[in-house]
Amino acid sequence: MSAETDSQAERHSAYEDLIAIVIGTMFVALGVVIYTKAVLLAGSTAGLALLLQYATGIGFWWLFFAVNLPFYILAVKKLGWAFTLRTFAAVTLVSIFSRLTSDLVSFSHLNPLYAAVMGGALSGTGLLILFRHRTGLGGINVLAIYLQDRFGLRAGYFQMAVDLAILAAAVFVIPPDRLALSVLGAVVVNMTLAINHRPGRYLGVT
Repeated sequence: MSAETDSQAERHSAYEDLIAIVIGTMFVALGVVIYTKAVLLAGSTAGLALLLQYATGIGFWWLFFAVNLPFYILAVKKLGWAFTLRTFAAVTLVSIFSRLTSDLVSFSHLNPLYAAVMGGALSGTGLLILFRHRTGLGGINVLAIYLQDRFGLRAGYFQMAVDLAILAAAVFVIPPDRLALSVLGAVVVNMTLAINHRPGRYLGVT
């Protein structure tokens, strides 16, 4: 987004950013909990954290926070301190909300296909809210936003390619049918972003 476009767009206020980050991270956390209950795998650093959880038994919320730490260096250098601090807050909130949501929500029956589509839609919507307030969830999100801003490469399509690579690495960890549904979920997440988060279409700035 150019400086001229930024100057023409109405900026988000601080309280709008705060509300968006809280709501966006709650959407993502609920999507993650749905995936966990259905033994599905997400993409990006959330997928890596879920993969490690299935392999080690360590809680997602600890792993998700830890795997994102190295990416803050890129965020500071390429996207600035404001973005990095918002992203750090968002990662922390997803870690906290995913832990709380697992105690607040239970399922007597959860169809895996529904979980893949709805969990993906919730996570994609949460990421969309965060992206529109110049906030990511660390890891690949940071790189995706940078590449879109710098080169016009759509964040959703880039993330889809990376997510599919992460899912391919899970072939020995989760059953084949759940892996296939995880691929479907990754497509839902990233198509939500690719369709709704395009350069020049949304003018809100933070």
